[in-house]
Parts: sequence; C-alpha cells; structure tokens
Amino acid sequence: MNKHYRILLASAAVCLGHTGAWADQLADIKSRGTLVCGVLGSFEPFGYSDLAKRELVGYDVDICHAIAKKLGVKAEVKAVSIEARIPELQQGRMDVLAAGLGYSPQRAEQVDFSSSYYVSEHKLTAKADRGFASSKDLSGKRVSFTKGGITEGFVKSSVPGAVLVGYEDTPTAFTALAQGKVDAFSVSEVVARRLVNKLGPSGSQFKILEPAVGKEVWGLGVRKGETGLLKAVDDALAGMESSGEIQQIFDKWVGAKSMYKMTRSFKVEPIK
Repeated sequence: MNKHYRILLASAAVCLGHTGAWADQLADIKSRGTLVCGVLGSFEPFGYSDLAKRELVGYDVDICHAIAKKLGVKAEVKAVSIEARIPELQQGRMDVLAAGLGYSPQRAEQVDFSSSYYVSEHKLTAKADRGFASSKDLSGKRVSFTKGGITEGFVKSSVPGAVLVGYEDTPTAFTALAQGKVDAFSVSEVVARRLVNKLGPSGSQFKILEPAVGKEVWGLGVRKGETGLLKAVDDALAGMESSGEIQQIFDKWVGAKSMYKMTRSFKVEPIK
C-alpha cells in the first residue's frame, strides 16, 4: 500500500468518525429520552421561576418543550446565566440553548444557530406629551440606555444625531426618562412594555415609538458540528411555524391578550 493511498484511507476514516459523532448526539438524546435545554432563569417572560408552580416557565421554556416533543422525547429544562450559557453548551452540559441567544458573527464562531424563533425589536420610549411621532424625531435629543447592551449600537446607527446617555442598569435608565433627565429610553420592546405596563394607569404617560431602531434575531444554540441535531431542531421549528404552534406560544406570552400586547411580525426562517 503506497503512502498516498494510506493517507486517503486515514482521511476517510476521520471523516466517517466525525459523521458518527454528529449523529451520536441526536441518537443519545433519543436513547435517554430527554433533551437538555438551557434557558435564562430570570428573564421574564422568556424564562423565569413561577413560585406557585415551583418550576421554570416562559416563552423559551415552551419552545424547549415543543422541540423535545417533535423529537419524540421530553424536555429537561435547566436555568443558565447569560455568562455561562455558551460554555455550558460547549462543555456538553446542555444539548441546546433557548436562552435569548441573539445571532452575531462572533457567536456563530462558538455555536451553530438554528433558524430564527424570535426577533427582539429594540425601540425608543418617550413621554407621550412630548409629541414625538417617530424614533427619527430624536435626532439631537438625549437617549438613555443600559451600558454593555446591544441597543447603544442600534441607536447610533438609526438615530445618528441622538445624544446617548449610558446607565449601569435598565431600571435606572428608565427612571432617567420618567424624571425628565433624558428625552427617550432605548431597550428591547418586550422590556419597555413590561416596565410601562407594571406602572398601571400611570404608564399611559409613555409612548413606544416606531420604527424599531434595531432587531436582534434569536436562534437556538447547538454545539458546533452537530449537524444531525441542528437539522432536527430546524425541522421542528419549521413544523411549528406551519402548524401555527409557534404563533400560539407568541400569543400566550407576549401577544395581544398578554400584558405586552405585541404583534408578531416575523416568521421562522434561516438566519442569514
């Protein structure tokens, strides 16, 4: 056997070995009968503890259970922190992540992304009596945001004349708007609506402006190279879109009859 032929055989063996490894995770999930799914544990309404039920509930939790059912197994949902979510997945302690994982090229080098299952729109909130009709009206105005988040870049891009004022946490950034220290507050729509709606009747003093300043596309995270599991997750999401199940999950947690009163403007589709 010449050297060149031996190299070809070795390469083929390596390729076959990888193919087997890719198939094994999905097979292992089905063999043990559970899909270990990581969600953020204090991220209402996507993943949080229901004290009465003594369990994790939320949009992402329902997504986990629906995906598991499509795979013919049960979901084992585990809470994970933002900082630990990707390492936990990479180290094999989670099969998938449904943990507010917004797509970015940098993250795509660490994990493989499924098709989108949620799109988080970031919008500006202002006092209704200020008369701002659009987010574009905030050019030259002061806009608060939470330091370290993605929304700062969205505002810089969409409202380049805005004067950005950063705060250490979201409640303080929102309070700055309530106290008139800034003209608007930028955050994801679901967070803005939760803050406003929890004020009760006094929340009517605030207005969430269109259009969105930016969009963050969320996918489920799968370990790099797990092509069999990734395809199974994508097929499950596509089936949920076709059947209307994912719309039902949206409506349940953030739709018109929820406290968020949001409208779904996205569909399950590959992240580009």
